[in-house]
Amino acid sequence: MNREAILRVAIDAPLSRLFDYLPPSADLESLPRPGCRLRVPFGRRTQTAMLLEVGDRSELPLAKLRRAHEVLDESPLLDAADLWLIRFASDYYHHPVGEVVAAALPTLLRQGKPLDPVAPHLAITGEGAAADVASMTKKAPRQVQLLSLLQDAGRLRFDELDELMPGWKRLMKSFLDKSWVTLVEATIECCSESATNHNAGPAQPGPALNADQAAATLAISGQSGFSVSLLDGVTGSGKTEVYLRLIQEALGRSRQALVLVPEIGLTPQFVARLEQRLGIAPVILHSSLSDNVRLDAWRAARTGAARLIVGTRSAVFAPMKNPGLIVVDEEHDSSFKQQEGLRYSARDLAVARGKQLDIPVVLGSATPSLETLQRCIEGMYRRLVLPVRAGKAVPPLLRVVDLNRHQPSDGLSRPVIDAMRQSLADDGQVLVFLNRRGFAPTLICQNCGAIAECSRCDARMTVHSRNNRLMCHHCGAMRPLDGECHDCGGTVTPLGHGTERLEDALRIHFPEQLVTRIDSDSTRRKGALNKALAMVTSGETGILVGTQMLSKGHHFPKLTLVVVIDADQGLFSTDFRGTERLAQSLIQVAGRAGREQRQGEVMIQTGFAAHPFWSELLQGGYERVATSALAEREKAAWPPFSKLALLRAAATRRQDTHDFLEISRKKAEAVNAGGVRILGPVSAPMERRAGRYRAQLLFQSGKRQPLHRLLQALCEDFETNASARRVRWSIDVDPIELF
Repeated sequence: MNREAILRVAIDAPLSRLFDYLPPSADLESLPRPGCRLRVPFGRRTQTAMLLEVGDRSELPLAKLRRAHEVLDESPLLDAADLWLIRFASDYYHHPVGEVVAAALPTLLRQGKPLDPVAPHLAITGEGAAADVASMTKKAPRQVQLLSLLQDAGRLRFDELDELMPGWKRLMKSFLDKSWVTLVEATIECCSESATNHNAGPAQPGPALNADQAAATLAISGQSGFSVSLLDGVTGSGKTEVYLRLIQEALGRSRQALVLVPEIGLTPQFVARLEQRLGIAPVILHSSLSDNVRLDAWRAARTGAARLIVGTRSAVFAPMKNPGLIVVDEEHDSSFKQQEGLRYSARDLAVARGKQLDIPVVLGSATPSLETLQRCIEGMYRRLVLPVRAGKAVPPLLRVVDLNRHQPSDGLSRPVIDAMRQSLADDGQVLVFLNRRGFAPTLICQNCGAIAECSRCDARMTVHSRNNRLMCHHCGAMRPLDGECHDCGGTVTPLGHGTERLEDALRIHFPEQLVTRIDSDSTRRKGALNKALAMVTSGETGILVGTQMLSKGHHFPKLTLVVVIDADQGLFSTDFRGTERLAQSLIQVAGRAGREQRQGEVMIQTGFAAHPFWSELLQGGYERVATSALAEREKAAWPPFSKLALLRAAATRRQDTHDFLEISRKKAEAVNAGGVRILGPVSAPMERRAGRYRAQLLFQSGKRQPLHRLLQALCEDFETNASARRVRWSIDVDPIELF
């Protein structure tokens, strides 16, 4: 048994264990506490590590343990609750704990930079403090001025000296030579405006709550401690108003509120509404921030200076000094599931974190996920329904346009064009929805039928006419637009419609209207999205065309007609979640119509009007579709009635991928104590992506425990398995996509 303390640390490396080190010095007055960072030797490099445990024994002999180089933090960066969340995420998602720490920390902290900002200072020394200023007055007035400033202040930042005495740096060398001053790096008190809830004007009172909103607010705020509430409200029912009342209540108790949203760039109206109603600007946390701004926001959340934090999925790890409430808006949205690296669900971690912190969690959606609905049925969550739109707004009318009867021209059928003309004539706006960016899905040869394909993926290249390029939307590969067929030299033609092509067609059909396109291509430049949304909100834009970006949380007062161009993509999906996602997408985008006084209309173009999905949706709404889908899932034992995990593998050689998965299948069968169904290995439907061949194993179980035991055994085996080093492998627990 070792007598010296053992520091067990997490290091950003693909290894599922902690590493043991000795303290930097054997005679430390006090040991660092869990949550502090250390700088440690790791192989031939030096790494920043997070201390998770302090023990008195190690599996290795004391003589083989290396000493940490230094302790980077005087007090823990992360408290016990933050460390619990990291360990929970690592265990549940079977991901190396060091990589989970890296995902939870801002980049600068991962790099070992200090928590608080530091800046160069000029500090007075003992000799400088004792220097006789009076004897210098006539000979060197500039030296006197600088010395007097430093004697009065003790030390000053360079930028402070620049303001007080421009040109002071010319004197610095002589002062250093005389040992009057020294250069120091010192912490500065800095909290940028973006990292504090600065005032955004006086808080404005909101509308009176209707009976359903009032009941939901009371049900959530009337209980203390942990609870999970599903706020199931139709689009326009005032879910945000309930959030606001709950946030106000939390802030009134000097508690912090964390609001998770699917995509921060898509919700400027939501953030503006928070500012207007609460009188404070929320601190924003998302991956597009600069490193310094992100650290500022993270630090403000940790100290409690940020009372209201709004962020995307990674914000679920943000430390909070005084946690009081977590809200997950649009809880069904797939953006809450990380699809690379640590494949976590921010929604599910928010629930786990709320339970650990003993605070309420609110999940909001007009189209709740089937997993969340089933938890409500089982009594684990409480379901609070907002069945009607707030104010005098009424639900939009939905109708299907059969493309077999009304052949489209440029993607638009005659009934749709006529309805658009009528809506625009009545001073309304039209939203045309097509979840496919670019000009056309592919380029085809009229002579031989050859299709432009990606050289790195089993996928077709998308035509982008604005920059005359072909682009692969899977790996990002680009090349100039073909002028002729590479196979036969024949004429090539774009096939199908994307938002670019639809935008051109709409401008031809409606030359008098301003057509605005909103997709990830048109909003790449900073501020482009906000500008486009402002044009729509003001009424300047008559026709809005775009992708899924438009279905999330936007409020367009004059919008009266929504047209869905291609609604059949999800009807025959190979994924068992296909109909659920189609219904969610349609209901969400339909909810943009008629949110004020005028009733809206939604027209859905389909080539399969007789499909039973449409009768369910039109007659019973999302509730009917969800009920039917849950019944089908229960019969087939798909989630939420079973637990899934995927073992994915990719390699530049197809054989390496399948060899690894075949070995993994045999290992899984050997350790499986029963209760876990093993399916595969099978190639992914798009087998080759970005030059790598992909395949997978599927694990299905009625209970979590046997599934997680099997996954743990596989992870331990992979660290010593030679075949695992020839592939890129990952484990995806609770996958939202099976292919």
